[in-house]
Amino acid sequence: MPSNRRKVIPQAQAALDKMKMEVASEMGVNLKQGYNGDLTSREAGTVGGNMVRKMVEHYEKTMQGGQ
Repeated sequence: MPSNRRKVIPQAQAALDKMKMEVASEMGVNLKQGYNGDLTSREAGTVGGNMVRKMVEHYEKTMQGGQ
């Protein structure tokens, strides 16, 4: 079944991939390019959750006028 998830800004994919690798490194999760099916749900959730936390923090800073 093909995925019907569209990217709002397709050009952002490279930046998101870079962020994902940085967060995984910070969290001590062994993330590699390509297939990562050997990760536990907890590890994958940790990376995704921390990505969202960083994006929210960035947005809040921009809303306050700082960067």
